[in-house]
Amino acid sequence: MAFAHEKPRTRGREQDKQKEIAFFDRHAEEDDYDVFTPQASARLIEAVVRLIGLAPPAKMIDLGCGSGAFTHLLQRAGYECIGLDISGKLLRIARRRYPGIEFVQGDIEHLPFADESFDGALLSGVVHHLPDPSRCAAETFRILRSHGRFVAFDPNRMNPFMWLYRDPASPFYSSVGVTANERPVLARAVAAIFERAGFKVSSQFLAGLAYRYVASSRARHLLPIYNLIDATVFALPVLARFRPFVLTAGAK
Repeated sequence: MAFAHEKPRTRGREQDKQKEIAFFDRHAEEDDYDVFTPQASARLIEAVVRLIGLAPPAKMIDLGCGSGAFTHLLQRAGYECIGLDISGKLLRIARRRYPGIEFVQGDIEHLPFADESFDGALLSGVVHHLPDPSRCAAETFRILRSHGRFVAFDPNRMNPFMWLYRDPASPFYSSVGVTANERPVLARAVAAIFERAGFKVSSQFLAGLAYRYVASSRARHLLPIYNLIDATVFALPVLARFRPFVLTAGAK
């Protein structure tokens, strides 16, 4: 596939913060932010817990927590959790749903935490929103304690569905339900950025995360077919690199 050999996004580009905030505030108003089924969310957090390798009650930060679904699941797994998101409206939903968790509004590229504040970090689908994730990687490194660990999950550009539907280079690209900043990622490109920040990094790939919702009404009708293919075809070990999601794990 020719797209797999294209260069990663140019370093130094700035994320349009206002577009991000406006997009996620609008989704908060429509209450359609949580796109995965509850079973898929639980499966993802199980993978995160396995990869992060931290025993509860380690202190965790959920960066890009949105409405708090993953933060809540991490708390249920026994971790001490804080959630952070750029959207104040999503955080209002999170605080209403999970009053026992602290949620903070902030920018992942300029985190409002002291050095070495956390044992672990989950980057909840945020790396692919950043034209240049270098500052995010540096900030994640800064706030983690010695031997701290992170896991990031993002859509995989090597997956044909993610590329066809969500990459602007595709002739079938749809901008419905995404921000102007979003692009699927290449595992090796994300790994290289976090390695430059000082982490020892590994990459894995995950299938079987069923969607309950996508913004496009046309695509929504095809979700049962996509979910079936994802859970069966991409579960095959030979297709591991083509699974829909990249899990990037790193240790400080």
